[in-house]
Amino acid sequence: MTMHLTVLLPRQVYVDEPVARISGEAENGSFTLLPRHIDFVTVLVPGLLSFIDEAGDESFLATDSGILVKVGSQVRVSTRRAARGSDLETLRQIAEEEFSTLDEHERQARAVLLSLEMDLVRRFIELGSRRV
Repeated sequence: MTMHLTVLLPRQVYVDEPVARISGEAENGSFTLLPRHIDFVTVLVPGLLSFIDEAGDESFLATDSGILVKVGSQVRVSTRRAARGSDLETLRQIAEEEFSTLDEHERQARAVLLSLEMDLVRRFIELGSRRV
């Protein structure tokens, strides 16, 4: 008996395959899911999600925070970012590179939005002072 793991990122289905076991870390501690585990919902913290496929091979997924939902044999994970690997050292490097690049893009986008908001407020203030 197996479960079906689906990992969803904002723009793609990252993992979609049958698995025999899933382990990860949630806000309230570590967990392991087996096929006959009760239905389960948890908030994932940034870290590793490991799973064993039907052949017995273990894979690792570095994830950002997210949500895991198990209903019957279906396990769905929704997260903003993920990186997959079988070697933990390589996975750590990939995750650091990918996540830091995305973090830099987010910082740049926030800076642009802040600049737009400040400009909008400044224009409102100017309009208000012209009416007086």
